[in-house]
This record gives sequence, structure tokens and C-alpha cells, in this order.
Amino acid sequence: MVNKVLALLASLVLATALPVAAQATNFSFFVTSRGSGNGANLGGVRGADAHCNALAYAAGSTDITWRAYLSAVATADRPAVNARDRIGSGPWYNFRGDLIARDVTELHSDAANLTKESILTELGQMQNGRGDTPNTHDILTGSNADGTVYTGEGTTACGNWTSNGEGSARVGHHDRQGGGENPTSWNSAHNSRGCSQENLVATGGNGYFYCFAAAGNVPTAQEE
Repeated sequence: MVNKVLALLASLVLATALPVAAQATNFSFFVTSRGSGNGANLGGVRGADAHCNALAYAAGSTDITWRAYLSAVATADRPAVNARDRIGSGPWYNFRGDLIARDVTELHSDAANLTKESILTELGQMQNGRGDTPNTHDILTGSNADGTVYTGEGTTACGNWTSNGEGSARVGHHDRQGGGENPTSWNSAHNSRGCSQENLVATGGNGYFYCFAAAGNVPTAQEE
């Protein structure tokens, strides 16, 4: 019995001594590990930025300014926001240090390294995709494939990310598969059914979005 206890203690010590996945020093891109919990109401794009920064800070990334990859439609007194214009110039790397894209042009091309396996959370984990339970591959973007604001009929980027009720928003598929007009698009696959948490979940999402390191990026008037 004593030998068994000693063996168990030794195994526990060994387990706690095993290295955990380390965040790469050039870490500059992730998909959120959790959403706002309030559907597509993210507190606007600035609230989404704050969510990116809070998640990254909690994961140990404390010296980088993060921006949410979200577009916003024009209003009566504010211009549209394009996701591609608010994320800096790159390059961007995932949690492991794998190159995602060298610049904005490559990010929105077939050369970008954007797959279920490379689009990791701030904790270095993969999000569920099609075939997993639950499927959470719908990622909020409000964008066209080129990173500009999506203005299709009936979509308002969920009130520019302040609505958890009426409206709709463009989403991408982080696993590059599924349904919609562009099922393999990471940022512009189809429109959401609605803006509530229930509607996002029902169509294969959970209110997740992409975050990019963009130190020194100046927000536009729409974002104030």
C-alpha cells in the first residue's frame, strides 16, 4: 500500500511538472474563447475591443493593444467602419507562433493561413467547428470577404454591435466549411438568423469574434 501511495504521489508531482503550452512571443491574433454572453450586443466596436484586450490580458498578453475584427454600417452622423482598416498592418501570428498573414492584403487572400487548426483562442485552443458538439463555427464580422463593411438587405451589424434582438449580422466560418452563400469563407459566409444569443447559437455560433494586435491604430469617428 505504501508503495502504491508513493507511486501515486510521484505521478502527481510529475504531472504538475509537465510543461504547458506556451504563448509565442509574436502572438498577435486569436478568436475569442467566449463571447459577450449577450448575443451580438458587444457594446459597439469599442466594447468588442475591450473584450479582446481583457481576454488577452488574462491570458498573459499585457503589452499589446488589441482590436476586434468587426465592421460597422454607416449611420446618419457617422461613416462606415471596415474591419480591415482597424487591425493594423501585420504580420499576425497565432498563439503557437504560426504565421497567419504577412499583411492586410494577404489576410484577405487565399494565401492566408486561416484554418480550424490555426485559428486558435487566446488560450491556444481550437474552437468547435462543424461536426463538433456544439458547433460554434459562426464568427461575427459584419464584413465582406475583402474586409469591408457588409451592407446586404436586412443587415445592420446588429445595430453596430449594440443589439441582442432585432437585426442580423454577417458571420464567417472559422473552420472554412458549412452552409451559406460562401461556406468556406472565414469572414463572410452568411448572415445570422438574428442578434440574440439564442439565435446565434441556433445557427452554429456563440457570439465569438476575431482579435488582432494593432498597436497605435487610431479608431474612426464611428468607433468613438
